[in-house]
Amino acid sequence: MSLPSQVDVAIIGAGAAGLGAARAFDNSGISIVVLEARDRVGGRGHTIMAAPGIHFDVGCGWLHSADQNSFVEIARQLNFEIDSTRPPWREQSFDSIFPPKERADFNSALDAFYDRLDEAASTGRDCAASAYLEPGNRWNPMIDALSTYINGCELDQVSIIDTAAYEDTEINWRVREGYGALIAAYGAPCPLALNAEVRLIDHSGKRVRIETSRGTLSAARVIITAPTNLLADEAVRFHPALPAKVDAARGLPLGLADKVMLSLEQPEMLPKDGNLRAAPMRTAMGSFHLRPFGEACIEGFFGGRFARQLEDAGDGALAAQAIDEIVGLLGSDFRRRLKPLAESRWAHDPFARGSYSHALPGHAGDRAALAAPVDGRLFFAGEATSPEFFSTAHGARDSGERAAREVLASLAMA
Repeated sequence: MSLPSQVDVAIIGAGAAGLGAARAFDNSGISIVVLEARDRVGGRGHTIMAAPGIHFDVGCGWLHSADQNSFVEIARQLNFEIDSTRPPWREQSFDSIFPPKERADFNSALDAFYDRLDEAASTGRDCAASAYLEPGNRWNPMIDALSTYINGCELDQVSIIDTAAYEDTEINWRVREGYGALIAAYGAPCPLALNAEVRLIDHSGKRVRIETSRGTLSAARVIITAPTNLLADEAVRFHPALPAKVDAARGLPLGLADKVMLSLEQPEMLPKDGNLRAAPMRTAMGSFHLRPFGEACIEGFFGGRFARQLEDAGDGALAAQAIDEIVGLLGSDFRRRLKPLAESRWAHDPFARGSYSHALPGHAGDRAALAAPVDGRLFFAGEATSPEFFSTAHGARDSGERAAREVLASLAMA
């Protein structure tokens, strides 16, 4: 759509949060526009067809806490197929690589770690989660590796209070056509202005003036859903400045969790929806989902500092590392059977600069600080503002809906 000169409400960002906000204004009579810097909707939710029959969620891929996930009902309304197959995260498909006794020992150490962390968090004194690793426990590097997939960073960067606040019902489903495709379909009715990178939000006057790469417009209210790394880097500037918001965003940086999709010849030789990982005593390693949805592919996961190193090494480095690790586990015959299809590079995405937020030690309170409205005209949403479902697409969507309710309340009082 063309850029309007003025609207009642401007929403910055067409990810799950921005779309959740926009849909909350359906049939309200309030004029809105969603300003998106990219040439597509979805933000960090994006599905591509990596090969015939293989949908690759470059970003979010799981309906976490599916029994409480607002996208589940949306998927049903939009006739998307939900797969409730249990995720393979705690399982292992090859006993010879990671024997059952070893897995049980690891899971016991992991559960004990979280028990210690939760108990410590209940005191209200914050610190790094790494402080609750059992000294000398041989599984510590692997527990840290798990953190890189979950938090996008190692445990020395994670607040225990924030970790304990996260709500996980341990029910995780998937969307057969792709989570990103679902988010895009959900946003289809919204009034969107794509390729409209917001550079300045001037709230010095009676109306808020917004400068974008496509021109300038004004709004009575603005909902900002930009990722924290963009706010922290002041890629989106405010006038007058909002140092408290910048500080809150810096306390909630986006970690890095990258994915790679590989095609697989002779797929029948591997189990459907299996899991593959070794038990090395190191944090820098991948985890592999074998034949998701039964397709002829393997999806690999890398996180934290290791993922950043692989991204910095250039295109194809994630795929090369994944193939090397799988070959090391399953044998040299797999080198000819695996071919790169696609990979994510979220740290190098200029409009994300990371994957999803974690609170640094001592900064769990920054989520509420980031979410707080400013002057009854600027409102904030995004997964980083969710108190209990941060780092998820449904947490982002719900936060957008919350911000829209705040806007409606402020307009009613005007």
